[in-house]
Amino acid sequence: MVNLSGRELSEIIESCRLGDRDAFRALYDLYKDRVYSISLYFFHGDSAVASDVTQQVFLKLMTSIRQFRGDAEFSTWLYRLVVNACMDVARSRQSDAVISDRSRIEGFSRPGSPEEDFAREQMANSVRTAVSALPPKFRIAVLLRYFEDLSYKQMAKSLHCSMGTVASRLSRGHKILAERLKGVIGTES
Repeated sequence: MVNLSGRELSEIIESCRLGDRDAFRALYDLYKDRVYSISLYFFHGDSAVASDVTQQVFLKLMTSIRQFRGDAEFSTWLYRLVVNACMDVARSRQSDAVISDRSRIEGFSRPGSPEEDFAREQMANSVRTAVSALPPKFRIAVLLRYFEDLSYKQMAKSLHCSMGTVASRLSRGHKILAERLKGVIGTES
């Protein structure tokens, strides 16, 4: 993602409010990968659903950009749209999505011996499965914190809850992940 100054981003947002399609395209290009990434992990690696959610988020953004008041950072407001879209789609789905074998966690793709590569892939699959199996409110907290590197304050604004609730959801998510990954990831006592 290209880093823009606050002023440049404000100008793009203002142009979007005035109906400038090029400005909206610039905003889309800046944030599409982040929106897709959160959606992809939220929906267990299901790229079709992640693409649909990404499209829904940007359609919602296009129709509601005038509601952005600038009280919070734009990215925080956008993450709220992502959270809402993910939760809406999750509620409407009858069954859980299957984890796609093709999805990968980038940090585990370093070269090594075939045995190391296999072990790394197994670890990545275990972590991906454990994160995907978290209840939605814990999963979205983990994704925003560790995949998007949001602060507790930013998360609280995005999730419309207190920082204490954010801390509680992350703590519960950590406990669930630790339990599910107990035999996979070595723990030191």
